[in-house]
Amino acid sequence: MNITVGTSPVNILMVDDQRSKLLSYEVMLAELGENLVKASSGREALELLLKTDFAVVLMDVSMPELDGFELAEMIRQHPRFQKTAIIFISAVHLTDVDRLKGYERGAVDYISVPIIPELLRAKVSVFAELHRKTRQLEALNQELNRLSNSLMNAQDEERRRIARELHDGLGQDLAAAKMMLGAWNQPYQSPESRDRAMSEANLMLDHAIKQVRTISHLLHPPLLDEIGFTVCAALVYRRVSSGAVESKTKLEVPEEFPRLGAEVETAIFKIAQESLTNVFRHSSAQNATVRLQESDGRVSVCIIDDGKGISEDLKALRPGSYGIGIIGIKQRVQDHGGTVRSS
Repeated sequence: MNITVGTSPVNILMVDDQRSKLLSYEVMLAELGENLVKASSGREALELLLKTDFAVVLMDVSMPELDGFELAEMIRQHPRFQKTAIIFISAVHLTDVDRLKGYERGAVDYISVPIIPELLRAKVSVFAELHRKTRQLEALNQELNRLSNSLMNAQDEERRRIARELHDGLGQDLAAAKMMLGAWNQPYQSPESRDRAMSEANLMLDHAIKQVRTISHLLHPPLLDEIGFTVCAALVYRRVSSGAVESKTKLEVPEEFPRLGAEVETAIFKIAQESLTNVFRHSSAQNATVRLQESDGRVSVCIIDDGKGISEDLKALRPGSYGIGIIGIKQRVQDHGGTVRSS
């Protein structure tokens, strides 16, 4: 799955009461390509922190009104900034006691003046990248939770659908057949009534058997492994559970389309089946075409419909724009070294 988080620049806050130093920090860090924000006092820095998420805070230890130690302590007291990296810059020699004081208040590193630009860039870039990776991990966790919920909902919906089909279709036919057989077994029935009851019971049982086969085909066609994708798909895609689909799905396959192996053919079948389900469930399409092409050992599966189209977010496969069906399609494609494109 592709999550496009973590490629954008992060924010770096530079705090110093001397404007010349802020400008020099800006010049040194410019090549990192991050968003550099300047604050000339501790209070201004706090105001910016409340409005913006910062990956790194670079601050002078010695500032009027609110020095670096006090500012760091105030930053760390806020739950939102517990993991914000704070780097102290000091123009005076710091004793071990001073360094310990800074670490206790939340500093993660020290840089002494005169500043070596390469060293400053290296330290800032490490913490900026760490912040980026943390954001990416958080986004991935959110997407994983969303997809986990979607999977459970999809499984529940599929169970409800199958249960409804079994109850409303198969269950009703079996109950009716039982009633017909019960009537046939009554001693007062005439031979004609018994024949009629037996005939109706047979019709009900035939219909029940047909429904069982249809459900079985939709879950996994037994002919897929025996006669291949193209013949099986031509049979099954015309018997999709929704009656509206029966006359609206067309399969386009070259005459000399080769056998691809059971695993690949099953994957293609499921990809096309899930795609058609999405088409007729979400796009208000009247017609759909499954087009297969093979060239140089690679297979192209194209689903074309005359529906309302898809959103720009879904075209870009952005997190939150798709459900478990698209995830299943992507996973099957990627498992066989392919890619998914939307247009």
